[in-house]
Amino acid sequence: MSASRGPSDALHTSTATTSRWHSDRHVPSPDRAALQNALWAPNQTVTLVQTEAGPAMAEGGTISWAASEGYPVLAILPAMNLSTLGDLRFCRDHGIRYPYVTGAMANGIASCEVVEAISRADMLGFFGSAGLSLGRIDAAIIRLKQNLGDRPYGFNLIHSPNEQGHESATVDLYLKHGVRLVEASAYLDLTPHIVRYRLTGIHRDSLGQVVTPNKVVAKVSRVEVASKFLSPAPDRLVAELVAQGQLTREQAELARSVPIAQDVTVEADSGGHTDNRPAITLLPTILALRDRLQSQWEYEASLRVGLGGGIATPASAAAAFAMGAAFIVTGSVNQACVESGSSDIVRQMLAEAGQADVAMAPAADMFEMGVKVQVLKRGTMFPMRAGKLYELYRAYPSLEAIPEGERVQLEKSYFRVSIGEVWQQTRAFFLNRDPAQVPKAEADPKHKMALVFRWYLGQSSRWANAGVADRKLDYQVWCGPAMGAFNEWAKGSYLGEAKNRTVVAVARNLLYGAAMVLRQSQLRMQGLNLDSYFPHGPIELAELSRWFGD
Repeated sequence: MSASRGPSDALHTSTATTSRWHSDRHVPSPDRAALQNALWAPNQTVTLVQTEAGPAMAEGGTISWAASEGYPVLAILPAMNLSTLGDLRFCRDHGIRYPYVTGAMANGIASCEVVEAISRADMLGFFGSAGLSLGRIDAAIIRLKQNLGDRPYGFNLIHSPNEQGHESATVDLYLKHGVRLVEASAYLDLTPHIVRYRLTGIHRDSLGQVVTPNKVVAKVSRVEVASKFLSPAPDRLVAELVAQGQLTREQAELARSVPIAQDVTVEADSGGHTDNRPAITLLPTILALRDRLQSQWEYEASLRVGLGGGIATPASAAAAFAMGAAFIVTGSVNQACVESGSSDIVRQMLAEAGQADVAMAPAADMFEMGVKVQVLKRGTMFPMRAGKLYELYRAYPSLEAIPEGERVQLEKSYFRVSIGEVWQQTRAFFLNRDPAQVPKAEADPKHKMALVFRWYLGQSSRWANAGVADRKLDYQVWCGPAMGAFNEWAKGSYLGEAKNRTVVAVARNLLYGAAMVLRQSQLRMQGLNLDSYFPHGPIELAELSRWFGD
């Protein structure tokens, strides 16, 4: 694509300069096309000078300060490496080239196809294990090990306060298969399971350095939770693991020298689990916490902080890097891509969403606690219906206590089967997944009601992923306002259509676009406004490939 043509006075300078450019071999070129090509090449340094014909691009030559001869220098735009937009150490430690991560959207929305595509593009992807059975997680592990080999990738480990057995069994599965990287999400506090995963296998190498085979990237949106992940494991939990024979006393000593997570993702206003925090205030807060804890614990390896939630345009990606993010994490925009584990119906719904087309609704996994997730509201009644279920849960002690009119509405419009049938399906599900839930529900009518209502919340996501057409009004689609921002930016381009959206095309456009936004900013800070020379929308993947080593 080509840049839009701005006004004739788009080139201007408002600052004086004492440097001049001189060359015996070259004459500055005022050619607009040549300048645009140079500006679009992030690995090229561009020198702009003032000539009688106006601003021009200078090649070669020398620049002298306080010189009296030559052309006055208007601006110098240094070369930029896309690999170093974030923290190069993050990329090195995780075996990737670019500081870009696709988050683990639950129920396999962050699919094997997403992870494979992103990994082969030298970025990092996490498989969306949350909400899946152990069998499906096991199958995904086997597939990714076979298809990606030693390429980098990870799996999700979600905090499951109501299903501690499943969280523990998921850790067992990861340790069994040698899964060395997890994205920890929705944690309100540390559990023995995440600590066990992190510290299993900790040892000193031949040089005496502490080695932790298992790595954690933790999503955080609160200072108190971030502090727990960026600190060593609590002595109480470590002692429990030693008593259980999960760790040795020597490993317990080594645990005091490493954080639970060297990397944390600041989760701002995202889809799914979120506190709706503004990134512009949350990221600096966690960066300051990082610095305090790094100084307090004196880790050998530096702590790192990335940003997710709201990353959907080159400007938002550039802002994240400019504020100091070591890496960026995307979510909602990946669900709209063809590789996601969602359905074509949902992808089209997402492609039509605006920034205001989202709402908060009760979360299936933490329903009883009143925790909410951010979802799409356009084209679905899920937020309203899920909210109604929580109101009923709060108001009544049991299913039998719900007024007849309300029960009829639930069975007719929400469940489409009797409450008794819902309980039978729920009972069978938990007998397979977490058997302890069944006797608890049969003894506690309030808990039974919660499980029945969670049936609807869980099914609503599965209906959306499967594209069950007659259940569209009940679709639960995790989505943040980033989706609307992406749609507005992509409007009129090839990425404006759902069928053309691939995770690599999106990722590369965001990284390359971020570099362009930062180059524009560097010019403006030197008194030059060349915004009309830069791309203002998505670029075809084939054209981008030259900047990504293809």
